Amino acid sequence: MEKTMMALVAYGPRDYRYEPFPCPALGEGDILLKVKGCGICAGDIKELAGLPDTWGTGKGDMLMEPPEIPGHEFCGEIVGMAPDVTGYALGDLLVAEQIVPCGRCEDCRRGEYWMCSEMQLFGLKNIAHGGFAEYVKIPAAAIKHKLPKGFTTEQGALVEPYACGMHAAERAAVRHTDVVAVGGLGAIGCAITNVVRLSLPKLIIGIDSNEHRLELAKAFGAEVLLDPARCDVAEEIHRLTGGRGCDVYIEASGHPSSAMQGLRSLKNHGRFVQFGQYPTDVTANWNLIGDGKELTIVGSHLSAHCYAPVIRGIESGLLRTEGLISHTFKLQDWEEGFAYPKKDPAAMKIMLVP
Repeated sequence: MEKTMMALVAYGPRDYRYEPFPCPALGEGDILLKVKGCGICAGDIKELAGLPDTWGTGKGDMLMEPPEIPGHEFCGEIVGMAPDVTGYALGDLLVAEQIVPCGRCEDCRRGEYWMCSEMQLFGLKNIAHGGFAEYVKIPAAAIKHKLPKGFTTEQGALVEPYACGMHAAERAAVRHTDVVAVGGLGAIGCAITNVVRLSLPKLIIGIDSNEHRLELAKAFGAEVLLDPARCDVAEEIHRLTGGRGCDVYIEASGHPSSAMQGLRSLKNHGRFVQFGQYPTDVTANWNLIGDGKELTIVGSHLSAHCYAPVIRGIESGLLRTEGLISHTFKLQDWEEGFAYPKKDPAAMKIMLVP
């Protein structure tokens, strides 16, 4: 008789079910984790609602392969390994990077595995069911990282979003003379702020319309806090900088209005980093980008070699985690967990525990 586990299974937009699902079977090089916790990403919430980039218009163009277990911000304990696995032991705490690279495409051959054209992401593809389950299989091709013994479940679940934040900060190439604005101060926005602070820029400006997040961002390095509901952010940034504008704007909110806000806030030759995931297409004044300010626009995708330094940074205390996971729910209460950020302004990252 096939063994089953309880999991949150995605069948389609707005069609997620907590139900029995076959336990993962291990092949060569595979590892089995007992999930200790899995964070809910803003992308997970948008995918439940029907994010077009994930679901497309139907089976012909969608990234998701239903029935699929979502969840990529997980950590767990090794409870099973294929006979050929070496270098790991039962009981080790482990995280896996969110993409399982193919190793064959041009991007992988260049060493840019996080841009793998096969897009085998945990929680999207059947080769890599995600962490909203009792157990998750780590395929042999996955990029794995052991966690220090002293890591809490919350810290383990934050490695993935923190690594994404670190990559976004790296894409900004922050210098100590820069004024840096971070738009959106959720868990990843705060992580970005913390990483940016380590570059010792001239000033860090945190932007959000949530008072609790603005206050929390102070502990992560934001020195000036701006609320778009209370001021014209671009005008205020220009006032703070003697009319010049900020050197860097990192967009981490996923709110379409933040894109134009950032372009207006930047100085001539400023740098705009797009990290936030938008639910719809976004329009912008492209004359401002080119003929106006000659801006540099860069994207930030996933975590690009950032897991190991994030783990070291959390262990050393250089990277703060306190306050990023605000609430924990049992996996069977996933609906409440997914909906909670809209109910409580003080909610940050929500974690589900099997």
